[in-house]
Parts: sequence; C-alpha cells; structure tokens
Amino acid sequence: MKHRETPGRSGGAHQARKRFGQHFLADESVVDAIVRAIDPQPGDAVVEIGPGLSALTAPLLDRLERLTVVELDRDLAGRLRSRWSEDRLRVIEADALTVDFGALLSAADAASGQAVRLRVVGNLPYNISSPLLFHLLHCADRVRDQHFMLQREVIDRMVARPGDSQYGRLSVMLQARYRMTHLFDVPPEAFDPPPRVMSAVVRMRPLAQDALRQPHDARIFERLVARVFEQRRKMIRGSLGAWAEWLDWDALGVAPTARPQELSVAQFMDMADALAAAGVTPTA
Repeated sequence: MKHRETPGRSGGAHQARKRFGQHFLADESVVDAIVRAIDPQPGDAVVEIGPGLSALTAPLLDRLERLTVVELDRDLAGRLRSRWSEDRLRVIEADALTVDFGALLSAADAASGQAVRLRVVGNLPYNISSPLLFHLLHCADRVRDQHFMLQREVIDRMVARPGDSQYGRLSVMLQARYRMTHLFDVPPEAFDPPPRVMSAVVRMRPLAQDALRQPHDARIFERLVARVFEQRRKMIRGSLGAWAEWLDWDALGVAPTARPQELSVAQFMDMADALAAAGVTPTA
C-alpha cells in the first residue's frame, strides 16, 4: 500500500510516478479497515505487493515477525531498506509480474521447517492489476488468502455473476479458483494524488478442495474462455469456430446460440473437458 510521506531521514517527499501507476493511500481510517480485514498474526507468511511509502507496511510489521515486500520503484525500495532491518523486512526490488511466488513459498518453507500458505496483500497499480491476478493463479494452491485494493470496476468484474454486464474472462478464470468478497469501497480522496476512479478492497480465498474442480486440460480451459470472450457479442457456436463441431451441445446442456456471458463457470469447464476428451489441441 502507498501512503503520503513527509520529508525526513529517508530523503524528501516522494513524487508519485505516473509510469508506475502510483497513488499513495493517505487515509488512516482506510488503512485501519484493511488491516482489520487481513487480521495478520505473528507467524503468518505475508507478501505485500507495492508497499510504496509504507502506509500498510508499518501496521503489518507491528503485528508480524517478518514481512516480504515487492517494490519496483528503486527510490521507494531504498526508503524501505533504510527504515527496517533485513531480518524484519525483506525487500524484493522487481516488477511483481516477474516475481516467482513459488520461490518465495520455498523460501518460507525452508525458514519455517514446514509447508506454509502465503498471504498476499497490496494496493495494485491499475495498469497491471488483471495480469497480476492471472500471474498469481499459478500458486493459488499454496495461498491462504489475498487482500487487494483495486479499481472498483475491476472488482465488479471479478465478482460478477452469469448474466451481469461485467461478467467476462476475469470473472470465469478467478471464480474457478477463488471465493471472492467485495469488502468495501475507497473514494479517490483517500489517495494522494487522487485517482480518477473509485477503488475498492477485495478478499480472495482459494476454494476448498471439496469445492474445487480442476479442468482436465488447463490450457484448453484457458484458451476456450479467452476465445469466446474475445467476441463476447457472438453466439458461442460462432466464436468457437471449428471447435464447435467437437461438442455435443445437448449432452452439455448448453445452447449453441448462447452468448458467453450467459454461461456458468461449471459450463465452461464442461465444454473444456469435452474438447480435451475429443483430443482437441489448444491453440495460442
């Protein structure tokens, strides 16, 4: 999370950089609400993405033994290192889209002597929020929960249900793996500089094993969902092209004339599994 900071030992006040999508959280009541939602405990393995000027970092470290942060901005990373010792705060200076969160888990396992589940938090820059959410899907089986501040429009898409106008690829792919809750909205004036959009906080918890269904071929599922929503106004049959010939629509209980926003996650999974059973090869 990012917070307004006054000049001090760390150098002068930091100017938000548009290329990094920086908007610093400046409302302490919002920070308190986020920390209460996360409810960090001393032994938790927590990674914060985009700590910025430490609005959330500091209260998290008040409750945690150790915290790992991922910060792309070199100046902000330097401020963090000068404020906390390495045994309390590990700073990874990198683009979060390139970070191997699986490796972070391996390091946490080695430190604790047992398998741990990661807790991920952050104020995600609007320009990378969707790609980062997809990036984190790869380690969802080792994640306990995720709490993110995002553009509210993105969260509306994440939690949308079939038939909603916001329902799309992001909805299907994330709901196949997580149970998500829109916790509360955050107005533009809570930030410095204020963004031009409303923000919100979302909680993401991976589905329990008894509620989790995995596609037979994840690549086919991913490509199928992407393919139909690339042409969301088309009927499913039209957007699938040659793939449509491999599907028994009656057996699937899906009307070939349906639009993609009408189908449930389970129906997309059924279609993908039918294509996998037919030996269809996913295309890029």
